[in-house]
Amino acid sequence: MRAAAQRTAIWIVLSLLFNLVVWKIRGPDKALEFLTGYVIEYSLSVDNIFVFVLIFQYFQVPPMAQHRALVWGIVGALVMRGVMIFLGVALVERFDFILYLFGAFLLVSAWRMFFVKQEAKDFGQSWIMRCCNWAIPVTPVFHDEHFKARVNGVWMLTPLALALIVIDVMDLVFAVDSIPAVFAITRDPFIVYTSNICAILGLRSLYFLVAKMITRFVYLKSGLAIVLAFVGAKMMLRDVFEIPTLLSLTFVIGVLATTICISMAATHKSASQRDSTP
Repeated sequence: MRAAAQRTAIWIVLSLLFNLVVWKIRGPDKALEFLTGYVIEYSLSVDNIFVFVLIFQYFQVPPMAQHRALVWGIVGALVMRGVMIFLGVALVERFDFILYLFGAFLLVSAWRMFFVKQEAKDFGQSWIMRCCNWAIPVTPVFHDEHFKARVNGVWMLTPLALALIVIDVMDLVFAVDSIPAVFAITRDPFIVYTSNICAILGLRSLYFLVAKMITRFVYLKSGLAIVLAFVGAKMMLRDVFEIPTLLSLTFVIGVLATTICISMAATHKSASQRDSTP
């Protein structure tokens, strides 16, 4: 926990230093856009962590192997999000009305996150797992931290490789929410991509910090839903009135801080009882 907290703090500091570079090179308005986009992406990445915990539990991934899976998962996320951002910018520049579709999609996502109860996922029965099991031999046994292993003369994928594939697919699903959210702040592809990069690079450290406390963030999903709804509404109403970026940043930070504080206060008693149990 201590090492994860230190590394998380280092990644946050590095991102803020990069924000200063943006301020110096591109000016204060672009720096504010980057900071707002970074806060939105970083907060939404916590939702990824909830699913990553379930994935590792389902495949029974050993703690040391989780490090390797997260590293390569982040590499895959950087590539996939780069492609999605490039396509998103091209679509927005050519079809301006698509921003309204993004806004409507974010509002629907917020509604589902707030009101629809999430059922336990059976990752083994997902279409991507069925495709992998059909196309590639898979061994049920872990082989240290390797993604493939030679068994009886045949190369086979390990459960760690399956976990990595599911992580990348789920990150792609989450990117469908998070990338349009940044388009509500800016259409600058440099700002959109770099804010995504800075949020994703610190995801591994954040995972090991948040995973131990995940049961205490009982209202965080509600806060994320409010953030998505706000961003979607901002995108839908952009021709009616423009919400300043600074006000957007203040609102997002205020919602997240409030929901985290309420969550910690609501679960303080149960956490204390759990810690005192021998």
